[in-house]
Amino acid sequence: MTDGNSCVFCKIAKKEIQSDILYEDAELAAFRDVNPKAPVHVLVVPKKHLSDHYALEEKDARWVGNAHLLVNRLAKDLEIEDGFRVVINCGEKAGQTVPHFHIHLMGGRDFHWPPG
Repeated sequence: MTDGNSCVFCKIAKKEIQSDILYEDAELAAFRDVNPKAPVHVLVVPKKHLSDHYALEEKDARWVGNAHLLVNRLAKDLEIEDGFRVVINCGEKAGQTVPHFHIHLMGGRDFHWPPG
């Protein structure tokens, strides 16, 4: 189990690990994925450590909403507003590889359904 001290996304948010940070405020950070699955692949993460989607609580509703609004802003800034995919994986069986809640914003190519 990863905690906020050993979590790679927490370390990026605290700037202990260098990353291409596109946005940050008191609660959220957005940075380019180091292993992109699309020409544009950005991760939006809370600075507060939460292991996954299932760890969200009612008190998190405001920043979760703000994270989705940030996705829209980034899509426009990165010029992918004509079509993009938003993904939240929860747990290893769903493909979550970093145990910290995060939203994937991907665009710049055509996507197909169903995803893999």
